[in-house]
Amino acid sequence: MPTVLGQNQYGKAETRVVRVTREGPVHHIRDLNVSVALSGAMDDVHTRGSNAGVLPTDTTKNTVFAFAKEHGIASAEEFAERLAHHFVSQQETIHTARIRVEEYGWDRIPAAGGAAHSFVRRGQETRTAQVTYHGDGERWQVLSGLKGLVVMNTTDSEFHGYVKDRYTTLPETRDRILATEVNACWRHAGRPEGEKPDWDASYERTRGHLLAAFAATYSLSLQQTLYAMGSRVVDQEPGIDEIRLSLPNKHHFLADLRPFGLDNDNEVYFAADRPYGLIEATVLRDGATAAVPVDLTNLP
Repeated sequence: MPTVLGQNQYGKAETRVVRVTREGPVHHIRDLNVSVALSGAMDDVHTRGSNAGVLPTDTTKNTVFAFAKEHGIASAEEFAERLAHHFVSQQETIHTARIRVEEYGWDRIPAAGGAAHSFVRRGQETRTAQVTYHGDGERWQVLSGLKGLVVMNTTDSEFHGYVKDRYTTLPETRDRILATEVNACWRHAGRPEGEKPDWDASYERTRGHLLAAFAATYSLSLQQTLYAMGSRVVDQEPGIDEIRLSLPNKHHFLADLRPFGLDNDNEVYFAADRPYGLIEATVLRDGATAAVPVDLTNLP
């Protein structure tokens, strides 16, 4: 039977680039992991082995470093937009560019004498961004997100009234620890031509909404908490039409201290790392169409 070529893309994955900006004795760091995926008129390289339309992946890597020098890195989203537009506009055979970015945060270490060039890696979440640009000049998609943001409520969480069958052993509870690792991806609405969003400020606001909703929600289920978190983001940020959340339930089970003659009044827990419940959902602005891939929040 004859075969035909389906969707395809290529590029350089996980180019680590660290950009240091020096303002006299004060230094600033942007630490990115950049993955480039390009697609377009690539039939010949697959079916005939012709590289005539192929921009080498090594060139895409070099472009990342060169752009970090020439243009700086104002934000993960801005840098990704600049790269995506470059690849599509400069190569006839490339019709679509998808740039995926992870950003690793660094905090400044206070130092005697006012030196401001020492940093400690931030041990919290990883910031993410993905920009896709199509060559017609009008079709942009900007996704921002985070992964690995671990949060916990030590009370104001219950879990009861669920379905039970012959294999159910989990006891109902009216007071439990609720802990999760927030993995989220949100889609920005279209913006007027030439508008330059403050991506860093948008990220910090959205992160703050997620944390505030988690802390403020009296939870009867992790699903309820997820919906409250997503709803707060969409309600408070008019530039965000959609957010998808993936929340693994980081289970904390009461330790059985009865063999030692001790009571355990919600004080001592066993933190289990696996298996774990995994709660995922998308929250949309009314009338919006879902466009965030359902598996994007689960990328390693």
